[in-house]
Amino acid sequence: MKLPAHLDAVCERHQYSLIFATISGAHLYGFPSPDSDYDLRGVHALPIDSVIGLDDSEETIELSRRENGIDLDLVTHDIKKFMKLMLKPNGYVLEQLYSPLVVRTSAAHDELKQLGSRCITKLHSKHYLGFALGQWKLFQKEEPPRVKPLLYVYRVLLTGINLMRTGRIEANLLTLNQEFNLPYISELIELKVANSERQVLNAADVEFHAQQVRRLESVLQESADSTMLPRNPTAKADLNDLLKRIRRGG
Repeated sequence: MKLPAHLDAVCERHQYSLIFATISGAHLYGFPSPDSDYDLRGVHALPIDSVIGLDDSEETIELSRRENGIDLDLVTHDIKKFMKLMLKPNGYVLEQLYSPLVVRTSAAHDELKQLGSRCITKLHSKHYLGFALGQWKLFQKEEPPRVKPLLYVYRVLLTGINLMRTGRIEANLLTLNQEFNLPYISELIELKVANSERQVLNAADVEFHAQQVRRLESVLQESADSTMLPRNPTAKADLNDLLKRIRRGG
């Protein structure tokens, strides 16, 4: 995927050094519409003076701009906060870390990806089950129901199942469906990609999708019960060493 040149301009506006910036959202998930926003996520490194004094440091920074009718948003966490999130069963930050749509990168980014594999645990299944439930509730509230939130439900469930089975982060629904081969997902993706963020779903299909979502929730739970993934991360000490080197500028 060729990335628009103006994405890097958003990163240039950041006041701190970026360890990485990647694309998340619909572009990462494989079903952007022509009017989809660009969601950039990443990590910055606060200077050491900002973290050893009494003043509160800028752990999370948000930048945004609008260009050619499309919103561009960049949200970054300080490296320490991001590492703490990595050590929790938080699949969302790992998806940012391993996104193949890279706007900015560094040697520290490479090290984080190496350590990230040791932060993946069976407890990430709870993250994906909870995330799917939240997205499904959003989908049920809409009238008429839109395709986009339903695709998010499927994306989350298949990402979670694949993670429990393989230990690898994969957030692209097109790639995931090459393994799962669910024809209704391909149809939903084609419908959204060819239209807009507001594309609606035929109400008669909602019950069918409710059955499929329940089935995949069960598959995710079964995959978690049988996974060989550890219960706890093992990368804390090495992440701590990397954090110290980054703070010292090494």
